[in-house]
Amino acid sequence: MRWIATAGFCVMMGSVVFAQQDPQYTQYMFDRLSVNPAVAGNGGNICATALLRQQWTGFDGAPKTGLINLQGPLAKLNSGLGLTFYYDKLGQEKSTIARLHYAYHFKVGSQSTFSAGVYLGMSGRALDGNWIATDGVANDNAIPTAGKSANGFDLGAGLYYKSPKLWLGISSTQLPETELKTVSIQNKRHYYVQAGYDWALGGNKKYTLQPSALMKSDASSTQLDLSVLFLYDEMLWIGASYRTEDAIAPMIGYQMKMPKGDSMLRIGYSYDVTTSELKNYSSGSHEIMLSYCFKIVKPVVNEIYHHPRFL
Repeated sequence: MRWIATAGFCVMMGSVVFAQQDPQYTQYMFDRLSVNPAVAGNGGNICATALLRQQWTGFDGAPKTGLINLQGPLAKLNSGLGLTFYYDKLGQEKSTIARLHYAYHFKVGSQSTFSAGVYLGMSGRALDGNWIATDGVANDNAIPTAGKSANGFDLGAGLYYKSPKLWLGISSTQLPETELKTVSIQNKRHYYVQAGYDWALGGNKKYTLQPSALMKSDASSTQLDLSVLFLYDEMLWIGASYRTEDAIAPMIGYQMKMPKGDSMLRIGYSYDVTTSELKNYSSGSHEIMLSYCFKIVKPVVNEIYHHPRFL
């Protein structure tokens, strides 16, 4: 069905579009970096994370989104670096976002860290000219008859606090609200507040509840994600997430320590059960998360000391 693309173009008549544009993920607790640069390098490990999402299965032209995050610490500078790359396709529109993150870390006590970060990036939008017009819009000059694309500057900032049990972040993306005139789209500033807590039941880390929340807004609409995971033996998790006016999503995942003790591999899956009016047309959304973290440890060098009194 081409009506999704057609509807998207209709709202652009003679003006630019304002809409929530950053891709959303159900497993947001494993992707704190892409929307908050202050997270970069905070965990002390080098981490690579990938998320793939197929939204609204059953729709022709439904959103397909991919995300790759890379991050690591700069220990000697009390800092961290990160890189995020998005790819998103919705009907006739394709979006790409690249962000380079930097964070400075402040020690709070012996085990907690407060970080401030910024990112610089580029966002690109492309519109495919392969669409079907409905009556009344075929001759609208705001609707391109051939493919068009545009790129613009992106900037964001954030704050992040992390302790052994609690994490909390506040951030904003698309600060310049760059206008992409060629495709009649204006990037909209987004705001995020996210938090999570690790609760070892009875003080036993073998049974851990991990509630978390994410609030996101573009100042015209706001959405809240509430989630809870149950982690068994620091290895297997199950849980669920609720997104207001959108979906309920069960989640499952597995993590294991690699032969090198500081390395960790994670894989997770979530399935969104649509609760909005789209439930009559969509069979839900699928999402896969894959993450690998490791720490570079300098090898121990055994030094030999010679004393003239001893051979």
